[in-house]
Amino acid sequence: MHIRPFQPADEATVIALWQECGLVRPWNDPYKDIQRKLAVRPELFLVGVLEDRVVACVMAGYEGHRGWLNYLAVAPEHQRRGLARAMVTEAERLLRAAGCPKINLQVRTSNTGVIEFYRRLGYAVDEVVSLGKRLEKD
Repeated sequence: MHIRPFQPADEATVIALWQECGLVRPWNDPYKDIQRKLAVRPELFLVGVLEDRVVACVMAGYEGHRGWLNYLAVAPEHQRRGLARAMVTEAERLLRAAGCPKINLQVRTSNTGVIEFYRRLGYAVDEVVSLGKRLEKD
């Protein structure tokens, strides 16, 4: 798999991948999420290409204090082959190069398989409460 930055031509494929992986929620417009990401550190929005097809992606972010990983997805037919690990490893590499000291991410508590995946990569549950406030309705 070749990992490269997202390109605008990838938009429909990436959104379809997010939908196929169950990542899209009614309160998050995926088109707006992509446009927002492209406005802030777009080089941290990565896609994994296999045989000229986008089969994986991750949206990483860093604002100078903490890094974040969002929208990690691998096409179901390519899961359990190390592609997600490769995407996270590359995102970590880029964040480390940017001076990022720690990466945060959020996983729904019901998604035990994904929580275990991240634990195997060295991530641990932080003793924090995740709070949010919607500033714009999508």
